[in-house]
Amino acid sequence: MWARNIAEIFKSSQSEEEVEGEEALMYLARRYKGLTVNACAHAIFFCRLLHALRPSKTEKAFPGSLADNCGLKVGIIGGGHLGKQLAQVLLTLSWTPCCSIRISTKRPESLAELQEQGVGCFYDNAQLVAWADVVFLCCLPSQVLTVCSVIRPAIRKPCLVYSLVTAVPLRRLKQLLSYSAIVRPQYQCCGREPINEWRSTGTVTAALQDPAVVQATCPCSSQGKIRVNTKWLVACFYAALNSSMWQRLPHQKALKLLNDLCFPEHCPICAEEKTSCPRFVCESFVSKTFASSMAQEETFPWFDLTAAQLRESPFSQLLEGSAAVRSHLARLYLGAFGDWPREQRGLASTDTALTSAAVEPGVMVDHKTLFSATAAEISSKKMEETTDNDSK
Repeated sequence: MWARNIAEIFKSSQSEEEVEGEEALMYLARRYKGLTVNACAHAIFFCRLLHALRPSKTEKAFPGSLADNCGLKVGIIGGGHLGKQLAQVLLTLSWTPCCSIRISTKRPESLAELQEQGVGCFYDNAQLVAWADVVFLCCLPSQVLTVCSVIRPAIRKPCLVYSLVTAVPLRRLKQLLSYSAIVRPQYQCCGREPINEWRSTGTVTAALQDPAVVQATCPCSSQGKIRVNTKWLVACFYAALNSSMWQRLPHQKALKLLNDLCFPEHCPICAEEKTSCPRFVCESFVSKTFASSMAQEETFPWFDLTAAQLRESPFSQLLEGSAAVRSHLARLYLGAFGDWPREQRGLASTDTALTSAAVEPGVMVDHKTLFSATAAEISSKKMEETTDNDSK
C-alpha cells in the first residue's frame, strides 16, 4: 500500500514536471518568434529611413553625389532562418525590389524559393560587402571572427553594417572590422509572462501584416514585452545623415527631408493637440559650436555610429527630452509598414522656417512650442535574438 502511494505521488510529480517543461518550451518558442519579428520589423524601418534620404527616379542626382543609383542595395550575410525571414520581409513589406537584395551563404542552393523571386544568392562575403549599401550580419557568434576577417578589406564608406549577431558587443565588432559605421540593436525581454502577440504560428511576414504586432515592435513604446534600446533609434538617424553626407547633400536639405518625413504638414498629432510640430535643426544632431561653424551648403559630417550608441549625443538628448518628437517618430515608424508617401520627402522649398529655440542642451524644437518629458525607461541588455548557422 505504502509503495503504491509512493508510485502514485512520483507519477503525479512527473506529470507536473512535464507540463512545466512544455510551458517553458512554449514560452521560449514565443520569445524566439518575438525576437525575430522585432529584428525584422526594425530592419524594415532602418532601410526605409535610409531610402527616404536618397533621390527618387524623378529627381536628379545631387551634384557630386557618389550614389550610383536611386535604389538602396541590401546585402545579407547568412542564409539560415533569420537571413531568409529578413529577405522575405524586405521583399514583401518594403519598397525593396528583388534586384536590390543579395544573400551570401555557404549553401545558396537552399534558398531556391528566394532565387525564384529574383534574389541573388551566392557565397562570396567580400563581393557582397563591396556591392551593398547596407549589410545585415545574420551569422552565429562563432562565425563572426571568420566573417569579419573576410569582409574587413572589402568594406568601404558609405556601406553600413547592421549586426543581428548575438553575444558579440558593438566595441568588439568595431575592433574586428576597423570600422565605425555599425548599428547593433540590443533587445530586452521584460518579465517571464507569456508573449502572445507575436503569432507563434505562421511566418514573420504574416505577423508584420497585423497592426497590433507592428505596434508591439514600436521602439518609442515602453509597453512592449520585447524592447529595443533607445540608442538604436539614435543610430538609425545618424546613419541616415551619413547617407546624405555621402551624396553631398547640403545639411539644410538633409534637415528638410527629415522634417518633411517626420513632421509633415497637417500632422494629425499636432492638429489634435492644437500645437505646432517640432522641427529638426543642426543642433538636434551636432553641438552648438559645430553647428555655428557650418556653411549653408556644407554637408553634415560623417558620424561614428558606434559612438552614437555608446555615448550621449545631441539627438539622444532630444529623444529623451521631447515627448512630442517621440510621438512623431512613433507615427513615422508605424507608417513604415503601410503607405509612406514619397511626396513627403520632396526637395521643393517651403516657407517653413528652420529657426528654433533651445529647450534643453541639445534639444531643439519649433520656436512656437516647447515640449518636455521624462526619459523613456528602456535599458540595454545583451541581444537575445536568434542567428543563423550556415554562414561563414
